[in-house]
Amino acid sequence: MTAALLTADLAGKPDALMGLADRLARHDPYGALPTLLEDEPAGILLLGMGSARHVCETAAARMRLSGLGASAEFASAQRSLPPGPDTLVVAVAAGGGVRELCSLLDTYAERSAIIVLGDDPDSPVARYADILVPLLAGPDRSGLACAAVQNALALLLLLGYRLGAPAVSPGADVAQTLRRAANATAGLLERAGSWVPEVAAALSSPDGVHLVAPAERLSSAGHGALALRKGPVVKAYAAETGEWSHTDRYLAAVSDYRALLFAGSHYDERTAEHLGQLRGTLVAVGGEVPGAAATVRYPGDTVPDVALLTEPVVAERLAAHWWAERGR
Repeated sequence: MTAALLTADLAGKPDALMGLADRLARHDPYGALPTLLEDEPAGILLLGMGSARHVCETAAARMRLSGLGASAEFASAQRSLPPGPDTLVVAVAAGGGVRELCSLLDTYAERSAIIVLGDDPDSPVARYADILVPLLAGPDRSGLACAAVQNALALLLLLGYRLGAPAVSPGADVAQTLRRAANATAGLLERAGSWVPEVAAALSSPDGVHLVAPAERLSSAGHGALALRKGPVVKAYAAETGEWSHTDRYLAAVSDYRALLFAGSHYDERTAEHLGQLRGTLVAVGGEVPGAAATVRYPGDTVPDVALLTEPVVAERLAAHWWAERGR
């Protein structure tokens, strides 16, 4: 694991999204669902560990918008939804957690329909799959599974649509959304020299960095914080924007508080106002926020699905930058 390998992995993210988009335009990975499920499942259980769990939580929340009984669970949980034909289980094998996934899937094997998202058909997790959906993420050389987590989220969103969840961006084809996100990601990476040094300087603090995101895109903060912890070993924490004023603002009062805020919440301005009063520092991603020390924009950042799939690369590229500095 090195900063150079992470940088190489990030360079491959646009191609991974484009490859998945091309695949989805020709093939429905969930085409076997009608034969697997007699009716709409009463419960949909999304399982993962680490960043995989964060994207499961985001996808489950999206599914609940249409009344689907979806929930995300730690794969390490002892118990969750009861097994049976009314429960659909979706396991995300991206970035680790194989032991935990297998332990919990034992409960559901041959009792519930199981979908596994993963790129290794020889993984122990794959043997539980009634439907095995390839992530098409390419090699993970850095150990941070950035492309795998990105593609897993895209496939979970698609699963939600197949089960009846509404599209947040009406009229948008999934493959088209992936291509827009791929182009936006490529643009951010190509322009990294113009924004990474400024953002890194604004967020550098011995007290670490806090990633703040709307509830609908909280996986961006969770995965970003984990990338910063695993790569350059930076103190990094995730928070939800609206809740920030009820929880993290108290940390801002007693520390050199630096926040990377993924814009789009109704509470962006309140968070910025409170942080400004506490003399904290804010960097905004994907929107203009009053008082921000720096702002990172990209094409399509006002489209929810494009933002969801694109914005994590900001924290990932920041992780590569700090990791490289630490290696000097």
